[in-house]
Amino acid sequence: MPPSFQEMWRELAALGGHADDGYRRFAWTAADADCRAWFAAQARGRGLAYETDRNGNQWAWRGVSESASPDRPAGERRSAGPDQAATDAVVTGSHLDSVPDGGAYDGPLGVVSGFAALDELRARGARLRKPLAVVNFADEEGARFGLACVGSRLAAGQLSREQAARLRDADGITLPDAMARAGHDPEAIGPDPERLARIGAFVELHIEQGRALADTAHPVGVASAIWPHGRWRFDFHGEGNHAGTTRLDDRRDPMLTYATTVLAARKKARLAGALATFGKVAVQPGGVNAIPALVRGWLDSRAADEETLSRVVEQIEGAARDRGARDGVRVGVTRESFTPLVEFASGLRDRLAARLGGVPVLPTGAGHDAGILSATLPTAMLYVRNPTGVSHAPAEYAAEDDCAAGVTALADVLEDLACH
Repeated sequence: MPPSFQEMWRELAALGGHADDGYRRFAWTAADADCRAWFAAQARGRGLAYETDRNGNQWAWRGVSESASPDRPAGERRSAGPDQAATDAVVTGSHLDSVPDGGAYDGPLGVVSGFAALDELRARGARLRKPLAVVNFADEEGARFGLACVGSRLAAGQLSREQAARLRDADGITLPDAMARAGHDPEAIGPDPERLARIGAFVELHIEQGRALADTAHPVGVASAIWPHGRWRFDFHGEGNHAGTTRLDDRRDPMLTYATTVLAARKKARLAGALATFGKVAVQPGGVNAIPALVRGWLDSRAADEETLSRVVEQIEGAARDRGARDGVRVGVTRESFTPLVEFASGLRDRLAARLGGVPVLPTGAGHDAGILSATLPTAMLYVRNPTGVSHAPAEYAAEDDCAAGVTALADVLEDLACH
């Protein structure tokens, strides 16, 4: 008998934990390997056809007509999947990696709920007319290499093999090297159009990243759209010097320019009704008694439309350059990633909302693999109520009853899509 939702949750919760109950499940690390082993065990324990695709994404298939060995080695270039002639497979799932000191629910809730929903369909005696799968997309958070949704971007052709090879972590290890050290063949990575062409719908369940549902009677909602968002690296080049002997008037201190830019980002975003966050900073040389030579800060910005987002980022960059000119600091700005506005497929979105009895339909500012894949195939999202409204932090939470409601809703949706 497959493990229950609670059993799966307890097993997964023990993997990759860090101080204060947060998680550090970074891509292609030992913690990530433990999570990937857990996924494989869940697939095999249910008799599902398990595979790892060319980009390190994990799949567990039910209703596969072509032969698939559950023991097929990870990283093999030709792996199983839905029938080669099928174009209507139904897929659910999410990711298992985390941000630094992240919460337990972002990503894993969708994967655990996917397996639990398949169990529910078995219990109902549902007769599949289409292949059905649970997926764990690799490196969704981008915590290690700085780019979100790497696995789904590679599969969809939105990240080239050459671009992926240039991604490095804080220790200078490239993404291909990290994958190779984890036992995956980096020579295989690249677009996977044949696989995606065989998928008719992808439905991702996710904890709500906010608390719009908390003030309603609904434990589950449906996503309407994802705000456009991106990441920009700001490089502030000053002059390193002695903190105890250099007069204030003689300094070219990039930290001062950086600090002013952070304040400007908050002001520009607030006035525009957008979001802007400097959540990561690196300082060189990093001495307590030294004026920095370089401060590098990463801006995450999001808005309801692309015009507003572009304007806000331009204003932040302008403020940085103006302040830099006064401080004698050279400012460089590089856009590292960008995801345009995602409007989820209206037919699929409306079908989900109707199937679930008119639940709330909500936009979000958070990016997801479903958003990346939306340009290639019909995608939709379900949200499970988060009473704290906190995400990317240990206080992230969903009540057990709401998690159960999410599994039931997902099973209802999958049954509607895969059995009719």
